[in-house]
Amino acid sequence: MAQTGFGGRSGGAGGPAPRPARTRMQQIVYWGSVLAVWGLIFAVVFLAVFARGLPDTSSLYNVERQPSITYLDRNGALIATRGTQMAPPADLDALPDYVPAAFIAIEDRRFWWHPGFDPIGMSRAMMTNLRAGRVVQGGSTLTQQLAKNLFLTPDQNLRRKAQELILAVWLELKFSKKEILALYLNRVYFGAGAYGIEAASQRYFDKSAKELTVGEAALLAGLLKAPSRYSPVSESDRAAGRATVVLDQMVETGVITPEQRAQAVLEPVRVSRTLASQHAQYFIDWLDKQIRGMVGEPTEDLVVETTLDLTLQTAAERSVNRILTRDKSRGVEQAALVAMDGDGRVRAMIGGASYADSQFNRAVDARRQAGSAFKPFVYLAATEAGYTPETPVIDQPVQIGNWSPRNYSGTFAGPMTLSQAVAQSTNTVAAYVADQIGRDSVARAARRLGITSRVGTEPAMALGAVEVSPLDMATAYDAFANGGRRVEAAGIERIRTPRGRIIYQRGGAAPTSQAINNPPLYYMNQMLRGVVAGGTARSAAVSGYDLAGKTGTTSDYKDAWFVGYTGGFVAAVWVGKDDNTAMRGVTGGGAPAAIWKGFMEAALPRLSVQTIPNGPPMPEGWTPPQPVAADPVGDLLGQLDDPYGGAPSRPVDPDQGRPYQAAPAQAAPAAARPATTPPARPRDPVQRVDPGLQPEKKPDALFF
Repeated sequence: MAQTGFGGRSGGAGGPAPRPARTRMQQIVYWGSVLAVWGLIFAVVFLAVFARGLPDTSSLYNVERQPSITYLDRNGALIATRGTQMAPPADLDALPDYVPAAFIAIEDRRFWWHPGFDPIGMSRAMMTNLRAGRVVQGGSTLTQQLAKNLFLTPDQNLRRKAQELILAVWLELKFSKKEILALYLNRVYFGAGAYGIEAASQRYFDKSAKELTVGEAALLAGLLKAPSRYSPVSESDRAAGRATVVLDQMVETGVITPEQRAQAVLEPVRVSRTLASQHAQYFIDWLDKQIRGMVGEPTEDLVVETTLDLTLQTAAERSVNRILTRDKSRGVEQAALVAMDGDGRVRAMIGGASYADSQFNRAVDARRQAGSAFKPFVYLAATEAGYTPETPVIDQPVQIGNWSPRNYSGTFAGPMTLSQAVAQSTNTVAAYVADQIGRDSVARAARRLGITSRVGTEPAMALGAVEVSPLDMATAYDAFANGGRRVEAAGIERIRTPRGRIIYQRGGAAPTSQAINNPPLYYMNQMLRGVVAGGTARSAAVSGYDLAGKTGTTSDYKDAWFVGYTGGFVAAVWVGKDDNTAMRGVTGGGAPAAIWKGFMEAALPRLSVQTIPNGPPMPEGWTPPQPVAADPVGDLLGQLDDPYGGAPSRPVDPDQGRPYQAAPAQAAPAAARPATTPPARPRDPVQRVDPGLQPEKKPDALFF
């Protein structure tokens, strides 16, 4: 009997023949065939699952875009373009070699060799992301990015990524590498409304793409990672850092030499002046809402000729930035500025510290308490009721119902004239005068000049317990600057198509009405000149110019204002915090006055400066009073709006050179003493109720 051992072969004649071992080549062929079959199965399933719903690639050369709106300043300079900005495609052969090479160096080094996707790059990105625990690196090629830009949505999911791969391979099969690169450079988005490298070059540098320098090419290539994050307009430091990374990659890949890199770093990249004014975007936002109200949703490209003056806008930005930096340690975080001419045309607008950080327009949409900047409406109503700058008043304790206003100094200066009370921003006098003439009269005066916010009629309204916007304040004060005319704020002169068809024309000076007559206008300008000449705003004075205005500071230093003007030009400035918390001793005569002065020092030489106009004719037989003296009233009577936020100086007697003795209430003559209950005032037989005159919440502290 034959025996077989474990693993042995049967020795019987009928046993199966042994299989010969495969050679190495046979193994390679076998397993290659297996992998090919499974690969084919995977490809069929992959295409069946993900190719369904692919976009129509026949739209490759179709460009669908929203109509653009181009904004020009009053001199025709470009401010901004909203919507899609396109330009003729750039010829790849006409570009310097380093321009396309910069994009390849930073975005896709193996562009010339991969089949549309880069397995090495994808693996590297996957490992990097796994180590980081989040997505920190992408593995998309230029071809994949082009496929996404041309055909797909920006959704981040597996299906879209798979479709991106399919379309990238299709593009590689249909076009040459050079054609793909040209398509990419002419269709990718560079931010600021610019699609394609030619539009981006014109948008950021005011030049053709064929004139780009090495540094400019690096900056544009760096933008693509995140156009808003690396914008040279709003994020210049971050954009410069990203451009440096691109330059390093260009050296590493041999696109440029280390010497060329060093030269590119030394040569400054200058962003177009039309984009340098980032804060003008607040102004454009304000106009955008108006335009859609005038013409509806645009169906064609539009050109909007605005009232803005880019030179003045730049001066405003510089002044705001300088003071925000200077006073940051004192809690000054935000600022707003509105400047307009005598017809209400807005020449400059700052809506906040940084448009990139916050698009909320504090110049238009914020409502903050005005403090003593509201007092001119009190004194306007008073002069219309018969007061003059020389009317004697007394700074002493006042009780109105359950409310008793206090002065910033904590003391009372005793007898003074109305003009001194205005210059010194004396709270007790303003509250008493408003109570005597009627706070409803004050509210009507404010609304007549252009205050659109709700105006309360509680006693504290006389000290500025009214929430207003800088735009409202500039509009209202414009009546003092232009001869007493009420104006409407305007930012648009004309809307037209690029071919010149007029859609809207503002025309000449907007229709106005006489809001202030004489002599009240004359009196107000005299008293508000005194505020700048020697009162709380003396730090805002600019030598050689006829200036007037009023400071304002609210309780606990939450808001500080200065609104000032010359003949035919006014500017309102506010500083504070968005969370409505207190600054550290910042008053209207400090940061706001400094911003205003810095702006006006640059603006006044550019303006057709005139003296503040007298307005309509005076009544027959009227005799002008003595002009308000330019003595340093703030130093003589107690500094209420200290520019530096220090302790108020003690009042000094101008004649004797020694401190005043505060006049106690009982020492005042009976005839001059404010009554606890105001005397009855004559009323119209028919009581008229202004819907805007509604009580507001009483403030919890003083205003000055």
